[in-house]
Amino acid sequence: MNCCSRFFFIACLSVAAGIFSAAAQNSNMVATTPVYVPDTTHQNEPLPDGIITWDAALKTTNAATDQDAADFTFNFTNLMTTPLTVFSVHPQCHCTTADVPPTPWTIPPGGNGSFKARVDLNVTGHMGTLFKTITVTTDKGMKSVMMRIDFLPPVVIKMTDEQKAAGIAASKTDRQAVFRGDCATCHTKNIQGRYGQELFKNACAICHEAENRATIVPDLGKLTVPTNEDFWRTWITYGKPGSVMPAFAKSQGGPLDDLQIASLAQFLTTLHPSVTNAPAK
Repeated sequence: MNCCSRFFFIACLSVAAGIFSAAAQNSNMVATTPVYVPDTTHQNEPLPDGIITWDAALKTTNAATDQDAADFTFNFTNLMTTPLTVFSVHPQCHCTTADVPPTPWTIPPGGNGSFKARVDLNVTGHMGTLFKTITVTTDKGMKSVMMRIDFLPPVVIKMTDEQKAAGIAASKTDRQAVFRGDCATCHTKNIQGRYGQELFKNACAICHEAENRATIVPDLGKLTVPTNEDFWRTWITYGKPGSVMPAFAKSQGGPLDDLQIASLAQFLTTLHPSVTNAPAK
C-alpha cells in the first residue's frame, strides 16, 4: 500500500470513529431519564378537581382549656398520571406552623403526600370554636385546607361549704392567700398569656360571677360609685386592704403583669359602664 492509500485509509478510520462516538453520545442522551420541570404559570389559580384527593380538607379536634397546642395531619394523593409539585404549604397566621419536606416537593403519579400542622393555643386563646387555614400551592393550582378546634368547657372545681369557709377565713387573714396553696388551683389557672374577656373569666368571674357568690364579694355590675379605667386598674393592681380583694399585680405579689391588668380595666369599663359621668375616685 503506497503512502497515499495508507493516508486515505487512516482518514477513513478517523471519520468512522467520530461518527460512532457521536452516535454513542446521542444514544446515551436518549437513554437518560428526562427531568420533570414544573409549570409555574398555574400556581396562583384554584386547583381543579381531579388533581388531588384529600383524606379530609377539614380536620376537627377538641381541646381542653389548659391545652397548649392542637395537632393535625393532612394526607393527600396525586391522582394524575404525571408528577405534581408542591411549591409551598403556607399557614394563614403565625400561630400555626406546618411541617413539610423541602420544597419544591414533587409527588410522583399516583403517589401520596402528608404534612403535619400545629396551632399554638397559647396565642389564640381557649374559647368557643377556632378555625385556621393552610394554603397548599402546587404547579397545578392552589388549595386551602382547614382546621377546626372546639374548646371544651372548663372543668368546674366543686368545693364543699367547709372548703369555701376555710378559703374565706384565710383570705380575711391574708388576702394574697388566694394565690398560694390549694386556692391557687382556681385563682392562677389559665391566666398566663390571657387578656381582656378571657382573662376576666379565668381570674375574676370565678369569684365575682360565681353561682353561689359569697356575700362579701361584690357584684361588679351593681356598684354605686363612678368607675373608669383608672378605677378598675387601681383596684386590680392593689386590691383593697382590709377586705378579701387581693392585689393582682406581680409587683404586689399577684400573678398579673401590667398589660394584663390594663386589658382587664378596659374590658370592665365596657362590661360595666359607670353609673355616673362624674370622675371616679
